[in-house]
Amino acid sequence: MITTDLMKISENQGSSCCDSSLINSEISNGVSTDLSLTESECSETNYIVSPGGKRYYKPRCVGDIGIPFTNQVFETLDKGYKFYKQYARLGGFGVRKTTEKKDDDNKTILLKHYVCSNEGFNDPNDHNSDKVVQRRRTGSQRCGCKAKMVLKYIHGGTYYVFSFVEIHNHPLATENGRQFLRINREMTTILRNFAFDASKVNIGMSKSFTFAKELVGGYSNIGATLRDFRNFNRDVKEFVGERDGQMIIDKFKVNQETSESFYIAYEIDSSGHLTKLFWADAIGQRNYELYGDAVSFDATFDTNKYNMIFAPFTGVDKHYKCVTFAACLLSQESIEDYTWAFDHFVKAMGRNPVVIVTNQCAAMKVAVPASFSAKNGLIESRHRLCMWHIMQKFPIKGNIFFKKEVMQPFKLTVFANADGVLVIIGVLQLGNRLCKETDFMEKMKKYIWSSILEIDEFEKGCESVINEFKLEGNKWLSDMYAIRSSWIPAFFREKPMFGLMRTTSRSESENFFFGQFHKQGDTLCEFWIRFQTAMERQRNETARLDHESKSTIPTTLSTWYIEDDAADLFTRAIFYKVQEEIILSCLDMQIKRMEEIDGVTHLEIRGVKVKDKLFKVSVSRNHAVCSCQKFVMCGIVCRHAFCGLKQIGVTKFPRSLVLNRWMKIAESGTLSISVSNDYFKMEQVSLKLTNIWFDFRQEVNKAGVQVGRLDYVQKTITQLNKDLDDGGDVVEFTKKDHMATMIGQQPVGELNVLPPKVCKNKGN
Repeated sequence: MITTDLMKISENQGSSCCDSSLINSEISNGVSTDLSLTESECSETNYIVSPGGKRYYKPRCVGDIGIPFTNQVFETLDKGYKFYKQYARLGGFGVRKTTEKKDDDNKTILLKHYVCSNEGFNDPNDHNSDKVVQRRRTGSQRCGCKAKMVLKYIHGGTYYVFSFVEIHNHPLATENGRQFLRINREMTTILRNFAFDASKVNIGMSKSFTFAKELVGGYSNIGATLRDFRNFNRDVKEFVGERDGQMIIDKFKVNQETSESFYIAYEIDSSGHLTKLFWADAIGQRNYELYGDAVSFDATFDTNKYNMIFAPFTGVDKHYKCVTFAACLLSQESIEDYTWAFDHFVKAMGRNPVVIVTNQCAAMKVAVPASFSAKNGLIESRHRLCMWHIMQKFPIKGNIFFKKEVMQPFKLTVFANADGVLVIIGVLQLGNRLCKETDFMEKMKKYIWSSILEIDEFEKGCESVINEFKLEGNKWLSDMYAIRSSWIPAFFREKPMFGLMRTTSRSESENFFFGQFHKQGDTLCEFWIRFQTAMERQRNETARLDHESKSTIPTTLSTWYIEDDAADLFTRAIFYKVQEEIILSCLDMQIKRMEEIDGVTHLEIRGVKVKDKLFKVSVSRNHAVCSCQKFVMCGIVCRHAFCGLKQIGVTKFPRSLVLNRWMKIAESGTLSISVSNDYFKMEQVSLKLTNIWFDFRQEVNKAGVQVGRLDYVQKTITQLNKDLDDGGDVVEFTKKDHMATMIGQQPVGELNVLPPKVCKNKGN
């Protein structure tokens, strides 16, 4: 009974471990290996049992490659190694190079050993050392396997098989396990390109690996594991290493050499570490010429491994979309850093913006007027604070300042916690209760957000609300009221485009957009590559909208010819805004008075929805002026002006009311960025490899599951491989060379710019 059970165990071990073997149950040294296996079981096993009971295994299923044999000749050492690797790959074991013998000149290899990867034994741990070394808990494959192929030099670079040992002392990989053998795993050029291109759009290695599986039809067809993908990502970062600062500056200098308009500025500290970096390309500068009247500036975080803040300069283009003019990386959020960035922005663009919108950062409050001043004959910029950030603080800042009697009945609860600390419940909710349980915020917003109120109207209305809720002594409200000219719309009605942006929402949108491409652990070189990818997407979207505006005609909703004229002049997004004003001019306007003086018609118009406000409009056949100042503030004709134009029978859009920045024919600045020849070549190579990859997949799909067709595909590939080998010596393209083409060449010699130190900013 025991003997029978042992024989069954032996059978199970043989069938589970030796799936990749040529069955050859035979007698070795008089010991029978016949364990009464059936014919089907024998077809899955291949081992020889020695007199001592040790099993030895022979590869099977080596296909057309054949088994190496003594005196087999190879034209070169490399071809011999490739042959043995192919044999091992199909046989189910790994190969590595070991001993070699060279001639006296140390040039020609006379003898070369290629052994099974299980050859030898691991070095024993040093138990005599008192030092405790924490080691990874990994298994060992080394078991002293003797399988090998030895090549010996003949003459003229020719080699022959001097010795060949076929038998292994360990089970060979199963059909499902071959994909995990090191010999079958390689991050090829195609896979490296695929993983790197995926990383440009913030697709991590895990998702890249899974996506690759879908492309090739299965994990076993990828030719690499998830660990290989992650190791490649690690190798890219190690390739950059401490050269990050120098490499990013070298990249920028190459762009500067290929494009005179590319502007770069950087600064290093006393120890040579990069602290500030600013750049603006030719397209950004051209876009600034068109749309640089209003600029939003805000910093974002967690875009690189050094915690440098990333701050793009953002505007609004003719499609009412965000457009990036320039960007900077700064070590600190200080007055000095912001002043440096703003100064270089003005230098790169050649003029100040009309208005710049920021949050209430104390450093920006000082840096903006210092940099965007009237020096050098430039027109001084108007600094506007983000209304949204201030309005968000109303409930919070009111917590400790709003008077208790406003919220009667109101009860404070005071108690001591376990640590003896007094805790007050109730005070922290006062501001929220005032804002949410009364109409305080509704009344305040009526005056704060309105763009049609004059300054005196805003001040009277705001004071009335403050008096009503007895908030005269609120310090924070008093401080905000003191700086009202920096954020209230009523104070931004007098100059063109002052009202185009009232908040930093454009910057918030930009930060979210760039966040889809960047990761916290990116090096500067990776950051720059992903930034370029992000800009390509942004500018491609602009090109799409350009095509849409020029090739299609939007639907008009009225019979007024001026609407058709507007459809021909403006981009799609701006036309819809103009169309809304045209329709409302026909439906919601009431003319209270109209008179003509010296060829100009003067009207007093009241809107149905704004009954307490009377708008004064002056129109002629070529121009229109309205007291709401909408055209002045954001460049779009208001409904009151359209109502006046309609009354005097104007059918063609007055050209004095058409701004170049909103027109279809405004230059979009979508020309290609000048890049280095190496980068352009790499993009071509990547595209070519992608096309080859998918062409191959298509041919395999055509073959389907028909064995004859698949044999034809395999023979064609084998012949192609032979033709490429016979095509002459191929210059070795190493992984390091490949990373250099993707990331950039490593600098030679001493580093002049060191990578930034890890920064600590409030956003982190």
